[in-house]
Amino acid sequence: MQASTLPVSSRVSRISPRSAVIASADGSFRQRMNAILTGLRWQVREVSGGAGVWEQAEASLPEAVIVDSWLPDLDCRDFQREFHAAFPEVSFLSADGSESQEVRGPHRQELLYALRCGQETDGAAWLSAPGFDEDPAGTPERLSPGSRLSLAKPLPPRGADTPRVSDRCEGRWSPSSCLEELPDFVGDGSCMREVSRRIRLVASRSTPVLVEGPTGSGKELVARALHRLSARSRKPFVAINCAAIPDDLLESELFGHTRGAFTGAVQGRIGRIEAADGGTLFLDEIAELPLSLQAKLLRFVENGELQQVGDNDTVHVDVRVVAATNRSLAHEVESRAFRADLYYRLAVFLIRTPPLSSHLEDLPKLVQHFLDRLGREMPAKRIEAGAMAKLAAHGWPGNVRELQHVLERATILAGDAPTLTADEIDFGLDGN
Repeated sequence: MQASTLPVSSRVSRISPRSAVIASADGSFRQRMNAILTGLRWQVREVSGGAGVWEQAEASLPEAVIVDSWLPDLDCRDFQREFHAAFPEVSFLSADGSESQEVRGPHRQELLYALRCGQETDGAAWLSAPGFDEDPAGTPERLSPGSRLSLAKPLPPRGADTPRVSDRCEGRWSPSSCLEELPDFVGDGSCMREVSRRIRLVASRSTPVLVEGPTGSGKELVARALHRLSARSRKPFVAINCAAIPDDLLESELFGHTRGAFTGAVQGRIGRIEAADGGTLFLDEIAELPLSLQAKLLRFVENGELQQVGDNDTVHVDVRVVAATNRSLAHEVESRAFRADLYYRLAVFLIRTPPLSSHLEDLPKLVQHFLDRLGREMPAKRIEAGAMAKLAAHGWPGNVRELQHVLERATILAGDAPTLTADEIDFGLDGN
């Protein structure tokens, strides 16, 4: 990166007032900041890394730059120092809790306020902030002169005991205090908070992750969240179920094949691993992978090299591997059904998804989540207390996936009725 050669005085006149660039690999953080600043009549541009900030600043100088606590391509502190040296007139805010924020100008309080709100768990506290004139639709028009910004929920003071955003992401702050919900993750029980905490700890890395949990407990959701929160989010997410493909075809599906490699191979094709280059490869039901293929997968996981079926040349592929199983892979190793060396390569970081029966406190939120989703395609339903009690008494062997299907079945059975009763709750078992 090279500093702009324009004199500062000439660049200051080119600053676009009330314009900001938001940099984060976390799309949800960018969306929250965008919504808050747009509500304050700012023009917002979003980028995923530091290089994008530099490009945007050189194209059209913003009034402010807001950077998340981690960037996928640059060290945040080094980037702040170099950016400030090149563009000293631009306000620079970092979400890492740094006290060296470079914030100036007439909109300083708005910027600090937006950053604080953007770090809130619900991402919506700003909607209740007094001190704004509102139009009839409830949109903030402008900051009233002399008004004092405040939040619907008071923010903790910026003192020695105040946790930084990076502290929250690394789990050094009590989960009950604040934990930003991940997209598609519902519930705030302790076990779900632990899953969310682990996802955020490892998402930014390329570390292989093993997800263990019972069928229907959301293992693929974990894999997709890891991909979405990583620097690879704009690259492919490729999933393959190792149990769903016959053994004699699985090698070709994973590694690809050349033309004529076997009977019926009339043309060559790349495999799922190569298709995920730059992104994330999700190997579901990894315990079902035949021993004959585990050695070949081990070589790829170790050095990123693969060979297509029928080819002597190797191809280097850069993917992040996330594997999942509904069994204990460590037990599979003990019974010699799974290679120990491959297990240790895949299980560098372990995430366990809990059965629904272990976090029934989240049942009401999950029920409402699925009813809201079903309401997009059919008339929305409410649920009676008797129906909820029947759900709470069930054992849920199929976990969250079973709950989703039970509610879909109940919605269909209810027809035009606006409310689900206990009569519509059918578990598909004898005696209902």
